[in-house]
Amino acid sequence: MFSLRDKNLANEIVSKIKKLDVNLKFMHVCGTHQDTLVKNGLDVLLKKCGVKIGQGPGCPVCVTTPMEIEEMLLFAQNGKTVSTFGDMVNVPGETHSLQNMKTEGCDVRTVYGIEDAVSIARNSKDKDVVFMAIGFETTAPTTASVLLKNSPSNFSVLSCHRIIPPALKAILDMGELKIDGFIEPGHVSTIIGVKPYEFISKEYNVPQVIAGFEPIDLLMAVWMLVHQITRGEASVENEYVRVVKEDGNIKAQKAMDDVFELADVKWRGFPVIPKSGLKLKDKFEGYDARKKYEDELQELRNREFKEPPGCLCGDVLRGLISSKECPLFGNKCTPNTPVGPCMVSIEGSCNIEYRYTNY
Repeated sequence: MFSLRDKNLANEIVSKIKKLDVNLKFMHVCGTHQDTLVKNGLDVLLKKCGVKIGQGPGCPVCVTTPMEIEEMLLFAQNGKTVSTFGDMVNVPGETHSLQNMKTEGCDVRTVYGIEDAVSIARNSKDKDVVFMAIGFETTAPTTASVLLKNSPSNFSVLSCHRIIPPALKAILDMGELKIDGFIEPGHVSTIIGVKPYEFISKEYNVPQVIAGFEPIDLLMAVWMLVHQITRGEASVENEYVRVVKEDGNIKAQKAMDDVFELADVKWRGFPVIPKSGLKLKDKFEGYDARKKYEDELQELRNREFKEPPGCLCGDVLRGLISSKECPLFGNKCTPNTPVGPCMVSIEGSCNIEYRYTNY
């Protein structure tokens, strides 16, 4: 909701952008930003100002690959207690979801965080408990902090963590669409700070603004990007100064550095993105589900798992199409009958579009 003061400021920002007569394409990489944009009608308002904003690969559930889902399904099938966040449980695999496996008698637990999964392991010492760790730099420190403590030996982690800056580089390198500016995620930036984005502006001449999550935050971010472009500049500006510091959260960064190392990994809809994943360092291999159960996972290694037939989540995540441009959207694919993860996750653009439009 806009306060009277914010409404006046919003009107002023919109008026200034309109006067510049621009035609620009921005991308953000945050599900919460997408929710704010669509819920408050900012996407429609800004289009009238000549600014189109699309969501890129900013939904952790959405970018998790079919292979990673199949790994968890196999663990469940083999009698392990598997745990992850609620949205992830409902993402379809090739033939099943974790929710399907649960109804068939497998031990699948929905948790609010990794600490819950550790508690399950402590209270069920006769069971092997695997936690599917998803998310970007926002959630990776939590995984790291738990593993730095004395977690039980029957507990392990399937690390599906990824980091944002390499994905931005991949989008620009793929050259599939022109991006005039990036709106960077506030939560991620709280951890990593400002500096990790700087190479994007320096090497690709693309302006960036780190933004908060209120409607006025996003309008200010758009104005700051437009202002950079009209001045012929490209830098990283921080609109979210009330939370994001220049150097980020040093303690959280150290925990990540202690536990993880960078790895080349695929993202849903993308080829392998160099140094964009976080895998456990060798000294934590006792908690690494991929090493601990390497023999069990071997049957998946030579298989290729593709998107569900007709699903265009990959194109949505790369910003090539909007959710409504997918022919399955609102027809075969709904929140009650999701075909792909972008309709499952509350941070997915398809789910958000469906919730706030007349479907």
